Amino acid sequence: MNSGSMNSYDWPDRFFVTGTDTNVGKTVISAMLLAGTGGTYWKPIQSGLEGITDTDYVKQVTQLADEHFLPERFRLTQPLSPHLSAALDGITIALSDLQLPSQVAHRPLIVEGAGGVMVPINDRHYIIDLIATWGLPVCLVARSTLGTINHTLLSIAQLRRFEIPILGIIVNGPENIENCRAIAHYGNVKMIGQVPPLATINPATLRQAFSQLNWH
Repeated sequence: MNSGSMNSYDWPDRFFVTGTDTNVGKTVISAMLLAGTGGTYWKPIQSGLEGITDTDYVKQVTQLADEHFLPERFRLTQPLSPHLSAALDGITIALSDLQLPSQVAHRPLIVEGAGGVMVPINDRHYIIDLIATWGLPVCLVARSTLGTINHTLLSIAQLRRFEIPILGIIVNGPENIENCRAIAHYGNVKMIGQVPPLATINPATLRQAFSQLNWH
């Protein structure tokens, strides 16, 4: 475990952060995990370059040095599914184009995906194929609001179909204990914790949220 960790959980050396849908807050959760562990953040596929990218955002809110970040492998101009954004840019993303970095300055390596597990990256591969190829365990980010049980259980089922280890679920959003209980029960999965909306997102609030993960 990284010596900078503020949580007793023994994080794996590297893991993948994915979501049950788009806009579930996995970039904020990735920033929280990075702030808490002091690891390295990598977003291999960035879809959309207008405004601030996910890597730039995580840098901004964690205020960590550049050595905690790796450059994106693909920087696609349009904020669309990677398969379409790549096609519009005149390129094709192949699984063989995406290699895990062999060395990073700080562990763990936190890899953030694009959208959910079944988001296509080309005409026959999905984000889940990339996760399986790399053999990474997954931290699954879910929203707390209505509809999350269905989305989360479907994502869990697909990850298990591909025999991908699930570290657990982080629920992001307003507190909803019953939805968390339902996901834990029906998904038979560890609930890493629930992260409430943060009024201000900065290194201190991210580390505070990280320290309150409950691991039950």
